[in-house]
Amino acid sequence: MILDDLQAVIADRKDRPQARSYVSSLLAKGKDEILKKIGEEAIEVIVASKSGDRQQVVHEMADLWFHCMVLMPEDGVSHHDVFRELERRFNKKENRNE
Repeated sequence: MILDDLQAVIADRKDRPQARSYVSSLLAKGKDEILKKIGEEAIEVIVASKSGDRQQVVHEMADLWFHCMVLMPEDGVSHHDVFRELERRFNKKENRNE
């Protein structure tokens, strides 16, 4: 799964920074810089959605997800944690509808 691969690359860059790596440079700048990038990417998703350009929306959402993935190890979170939370919410909703 691509998210597992991405998480592994991010963990590797965190443990063994590489000079020419965007992920390494972002991690080196710290959590506040990562949060700033997430804010910028969220705004770009909104702008893309308002424009009606589907491909641009996909592109910007991928950027947003990517930067959220970079943030996750800073807070001890993995994409699996997020998936479990989504499953919990969905299952809770499904159970109410039965």
